[in-house]
Amino acid sequence: MDRTSERTVAAFLRNSLRPTPTVTAAFEYRGKHCKFLLKLEGENITGSIKDRTASGLILMLERERPLTPGTVVIESTSGNLGIAMASLLRQIDCRCIAVIDPRTPAATRERLSLWGAETVLIDEPDQYGGYLVSRLREVARLLDGNPGYRWPDQYRNHANPRIHELTTGREIAEQGGPACDGVYVAVSTGGTLAGVSSYLRRHRPDMRIVAVDAVGSQAITDSTGRRLVPGIGSSLRSSFLDETCYDDFAAIGAAESFAMCRVLRDDLKITVGGSSGSVIYAMVTGTGRRETSLPMCLCPDDGTKYLDTFYSDRWLADIGLLDQTTAAIDRLRSDGLSFRPERSST
Repeated sequence: MDRTSERTVAAFLRNSLRPTPTVTAAFEYRGKHCKFLLKLEGENITGSIKDRTASGLILMLERERPLTPGTVVIESTSGNLGIAMASLLRQIDCRCIAVIDPRTPAATRERLSLWGAETVLIDEPDQYGGYLVSRLREVARLLDGNPGYRWPDQYRNHANPRIHELTTGREIAEQGGPACDGVYVAVSTGGTLAGVSSYLRRHRPDMRIVAVDAVGSQAITDSTGRRLVPGIGSSLRSSFLDETCYDDFAAIGAAESFAMCRVLRDDLKITVGGSSGSVIYAMVTGTGRRETSLPMCLCPDDGTKYLDTFYSDRWLADIGLLDQTTAAIDRLRSDGLSFRPERSST
């Protein structure tokens, strides 16, 4: 990118985002028939909702102090944010260091490399069953040794929820229309949910918001344990969320998430990431105190990065989840679960 051109870094970042489409489908489950919406964030340029987060975070860095060519930006990431940041930073002649962990899929690591990111792998688990605290320790160590590095801090920087308030929340309201009366959102840093909630509470207070977390996550609750679904859950409590941000809450296990991804692919030919499986599972099984007539599931990424992980029987067998995932699919099917397409909208 020519920094002497009339298009500034800020303008480039603002223009890097585009609305993502929704798909209307229907499901049958335990005798219930329901239409629903899938908002497919995998249609963002680098394949995930983190395109939005990265744009907001990098724009904030630029506002605080201009990003000059060669600037190094470092962040802890499970993968998708790193890909999005590397893509944007390369286009403004800056560098990205992504601090990742063993749960980052090989396909994600390849994409990080493709976009020019340097990766630092942390393989020491933290005390909460994940790697986040360990990754953050490494970020702090690298910052101490390299004062020129910039750290956007996706976990506490309010540019994270702000970009989702300005974009994701508005799109949910507009694309869902007045008939859409509920939205299911996965939780990790909590930035997406906080931003979406901020917009909807002001403009669509009638819409029920369901926060979907992973079993073993501390993002909202105090549970601990091994977490295997990428892009959902955290070893730390979200700094952006409190109970006013959502109406209901669900914690979904890995086998159930993976099972739902596989059923959705079989029926609708749509391949989504594991966090999307969690969100759809919560929606289908009716988690929450009040049902909705036309719910929307915010699907954070597509599933192409995970074909060698939870879409693979061999991988599931290696981690000891093949039997549990197969059993979860059998339970869903025996309860009559099936999906069918309706129509598409944008």
